[in-house]
Amino acid sequence: MSMSAPALSPDRASPRLGFRPGLGWLDILRLGLVQAALGAIVVLTNSTLNRVMIVELGLAAIIPGLLVGVHYAVQITRPLWGHRSDTGGSRTRWILIGMALLALSGTMASASTLFFAQSPALGLIVAFIAYILIGIGIGASGTSLLALLALRTPPERRATAATITWMMMILGIIITSIVTGIALEPYSHLRLVQVTAATGAVAFCLTGLAVLGIERKPALSAPQAAAGTTARFSDSLREVWHDGEARLFTLFIAMSMLAYSTQDLILEPFAGLLFGLSPGQSTQLSGMQHAGVFAGMAVVGLGGLILGPKVPSLSRVFIIAGCVGSAAALTLLCLAASLAPDWPLAVNIFGLGFANGMFAVAAIGTMMALAAQGRTGNAGMRMGVWGAAQAIAFGLGGLLGSIGLDIGRQLTGADGSAFALVFALEAVLFLLSAAVALRIGRTARLSRPPAPRPHSLQPAE
Repeated sequence: MSMSAPALSPDRASPRLGFRPGLGWLDILRLGLVQAALGAIVVLTNSTLNRVMIVELGLAAIIPGLLVGVHYAVQITRPLWGHRSDTGGSRTRWILIGMALLALSGTMASASTLFFAQSPALGLIVAFIAYILIGIGIGASGTSLLALLALRTPPERRATAATITWMMMILGIIITSIVTGIALEPYSHLRLVQVTAATGAVAFCLTGLAVLGIERKPALSAPQAAAGTTARFSDSLREVWHDGEARLFTLFIAMSMLAYSTQDLILEPFAGLLFGLSPGQSTQLSGMQHAGVFAGMAVVGLGGLILGPKVPSLSRVFIIAGCVGSAAALTLLCLAASLAPDWPLAVNIFGLGFANGMFAVAAIGTMMALAAQGRTGNAGMRMGVWGAAQAIAFGLGGLLGSIGLDIGRQLTGADGSAFALVFALEAVLFLLSAAVALRIGRTARLSRPPAPRPHSLQPAE
């Protein structure tokens, strides 16, 4: 009696038959399109709508500032959405649900301009609800996407995969800014709603095509890569908290992203007050910073591609170099505050962006590696915890930077000294973040809880 060979499942595909488990470069590029779609919608709600509320509607700047803060605050729920993607059997489903909600709520946020023109109170209510839903959409889609990338990408490709996806997000922001800038002329509130709705529809369709069949690809290992763990939310969260490495990385994310975002709202005023740059010139300076971020990310990606298989701790090296480089660039900005306007400000800002991009994308690569180390298959929960830490840090960063500038002005009575004080505190935060990063990968994981015990069986079972 002949025996037929057992069928090979995708998760157990044999390399001898030509299968290579994990995502290939084309698959990673496809998932990068999801990041580009996320960036396309977010840039409209965080930048374009912010300007419309202040300039065209004449609202106080604190209103759009608080609305953006609301969408960051709501992202504290990222662990919940990450856990849902762990237990839901499909991460693709949550990516699509989150993107659909983001597209609809982005359109709702732009529609609030029509209500503001009629009734400020009604407009504020609509905008507030919209930004809450925007935060939920970003949390559900972004967290599930990162978990999928983390568990499906081979270890030697993770640093480059993080670079590709984040560079595509920046590319999505750039393309959206150019195209919608043209489409919004001549401006009207109704045209803004139409453009935002069209952007959301394109973003959702692009996401659907990008994730189509992606979870049917051969996985790295069935227990890790498959969504569908049965762990409870509290158990999954406890497992992350008791993992010393995960807890240390959460601290690093909070500190480094706080330092990263503190200069967001004060860099252009710094250029205007001390260097006499016009609004257009200071906006170009912001573009120079983003060009630096793009270049820093590219260096990490190329380094991971060339040296990744040979240097296991390469991401940690880039993280530390990026944090120290950011601290050095901020220290030079402290010097610039006393020597303005005789200072190569554009070069300094490009250097700051370069170091920021290097550490940020390397941190994403490390995040993807650590997400795959959970015993209960809870990559979504881990990504959710780190995403929540990042969102809270981003929400606080701009606010604390502005408060620090006001306090510095009162203490010193000089704009230059006040800016230098804030930049110096940021530099210290980056150096402390580098010190924390030195311990990542070296922490003994003795504090991890044992694997969950199976439930007790009843006699009939």
